[in-house]
Amino acid sequence: MYKTFSMELAGRTLSVDVGRVAAQANGAAFMHYGDTTVLSTATASEKPREGIDFFPLSVEYEEKLYSVGKIPGGFNKREGKASENSVLTSRVIDRPMRPLFPKDYRNDVTLNNLVLSVDPACRPELVAMLGSAIATSISDIPFAGPCAMTQVGLIDGEFVLNPSQEQWKNGDLNLTVASTSEKVIMIEAGANEIPEAKMIEAIYMAHEVNQSIIAFINQIVAEVGKAKHEYTSCAVPEELFAAIKEIIPPEEMEEAVFTDVKQVREENIRKITERLEEAFADKEEWLPVLDEAIYQYQKKTVRKMILKDHKRPDGRAITQIRPLAAEIDIIPRVHGSGMFTRGQTQICTITTLAPLSEMQRIDGLDENEVNKRYMHHYNFPSYSVGETKPSRGPGRREIGHGALAERALIPVLPSEDEFPYAIRTVSETFESNGSTSQASICASTLSLMAAGVPIKKQVAGISCGLVTGDTDDDYIVLTDIQGLEDFFGDMDFKVAGTHDGITAIQMDIKIHGLTRPIVEEAIAKTKEAREYIMNEIMTPCIAAPRAEVGQFAPKIISVQIDPEKIGDVVGQRGKTINEIIARTGVKIDITDDGKVSVCGTDKEMMDKAVEMVKIITTDFQEGQIFKGTVVSIKEFGAFIEFAPGKEGMVHISKIAKERINRVEDVLTLGEQVTVVCLGKDKMGRISFSMKDVAQV
Repeated sequence: MYKTFSMELAGRTLSVDVGRVAAQANGAAFMHYGDTTVLSTATASEKPREGIDFFPLSVEYEEKLYSVGKIPGGFNKREGKASENSVLTSRVIDRPMRPLFPKDYRNDVTLNNLVLSVDPACRPELVAMLGSAIATSISDIPFAGPCAMTQVGLIDGEFVLNPSQEQWKNGDLNLTVASTSEKVIMIEAGANEIPEAKMIEAIYMAHEVNQSIIAFINQIVAEVGKAKHEYTSCAVPEELFAAIKEIIPPEEMEEAVFTDVKQVREENIRKITERLEEAFADKEEWLPVLDEAIYQYQKKTVRKMILKDHKRPDGRAITQIRPLAAEIDIIPRVHGSGMFTRGQTQICTITTLAPLSEMQRIDGLDENEVNKRYMHHYNFPSYSVGETKPSRGPGRREIGHGALAERALIPVLPSEDEFPYAIRTVSETFESNGSTSQASICASTLSLMAAGVPIKKQVAGISCGLVTGDTDDDYIVLTDIQGLEDFFGDMDFKVAGTHDGITAIQMDIKIHGLTRPIVEEAIAKTKEAREYIMNEIMTPCIAAPRAEVGQFAPKIISVQIDPEKIGDVVGQRGKTINEIIARTGVKIDITDDGKVSVCGTDKEMMDKAVEMVKIITTDFQEGQIFKGTVVSIKEFGAFIEFAPGKEGMVHISKIAKERINRVEDVLTLGEQVTVVCLGKDKMGRISFSMKDVAQV
């Protein structure tokens, strides 16, 4: 027998079946929200994985196209690798849940979410987030939950809890907030320049809703939850810490990490590690955990320096940003380039413009196939951190960082009518020491402006960190964290926006939540830092988008035609439009409403293509002048092609003012001639005259 639990959530019924399916998983929740159905499971290995110093958690979000009545495209006809949306959803589930597992837990854990059906009114991503929290909470896997997640949209100035797919896509806010019973543990947002105060209001509205969900989960756990299993702790022995401190006193460790040059710090730690390996050569039981012990020693040293002494490893003040630099046009021939440097973090973004036909087509769980006009891709090569490893394509982190920057910039992009281009920006990480995703937002703004994309405003991003003490009011919020402060700190709070509001937030933490004062202080400090970056660094580099796209970027001319004449331009089986393209070398896109976009780099050829389109779609009237080519000669006259697929006839009597006996005496095949339209003859053909051109 299985049990079903239900609650009302944002005007709809959320129900959970426990014990109905997937009984061999450690925990399973069969989730229903409207007609959206997701199976969420949590499983753990019996033993810890050997030789690792991290918690091996895997989160999967599986999109099955049968859930929306689709068969996958392509030759294989089955789902392939995870989509970008799947990766991003997995990350949103991972980030709040990971800190709630024991820090010394090394058993493999997999949280799997299988989307079985989708109701457009109930987003499957939200159902999967809740399902993972419930499956883990009722399982025997050690977990300091429960946690809950709520999404908030903004429609016509009003907040909407757990919005539908349509509201999520078209609203001014996409906010996901995860909470424990006491604190906020994760924030993810894309926003259309939402003021800071409004964003905080939305965050804590979601936090309040989360409390009712947590009470619901606690009820489920009380009735069907399993006792948590015992596990082998992988914590570093205290006696090892004591022995290390005797050899490397705290003052020496502080001196080793107190530098703003990453390579110097790494060399200092390498020398310390060699000394300790030599000292503990006969302690075989300590050697496997020595690296972790040194890491923990560094962490405690850095945290003490910051929290108690207000000293940062690179000597900066708590709110001080590292040295900044902005450049544009550092790469020739590309459509636009911008580089942003913050300390040892350096990003170069390249912009590429293309016709709208090159938009990315996404085959996902949205009932309507989505065309993605703006694409931001982020790359993180190993050389950026002084390491060597082969490139295997973008991982989940790279996809997540690219999506964050993309989300931050979408609100300021021009509409398709204003700027009929598909836009791709690629952020290449040249050097990394913390917060490359936010540097990529700054670099992308510079690159877009340099490329002549008429963005509405500049966007800048910055990250704040956190070090906490033993109580909720014992903490320090750090502006512009570098890598070491990210590794050893408690939070990475990324905020991007314009002068007028927030466009994106991503918050990662390693502790069991943030108090409201911490959230408010972090948002305030990021706003202050963004203003400084835009005013003092970005604006002096490039204050406004260039008036025109660059020399090597494609140019686009748009004309409107009668939608009923689209077929005339396309021609039978595309013959006419392909002929225009072949003659001019341009690209042509036509929308269903009759908007024709001609794209190319040669202005003369673009104008020629536009003229052809206009000729083809214009109703012919007497007196119109055309230039054309002689394509056929008959005894009675010649046929003149004046546009691809469009011909008219010049009767032999209309070729010259004087009488001629043979058409060939005056005209040859392929000759370019100017003609005037006389209307249509008795057979309905367009009739031309050459001899009357001068009289028009």
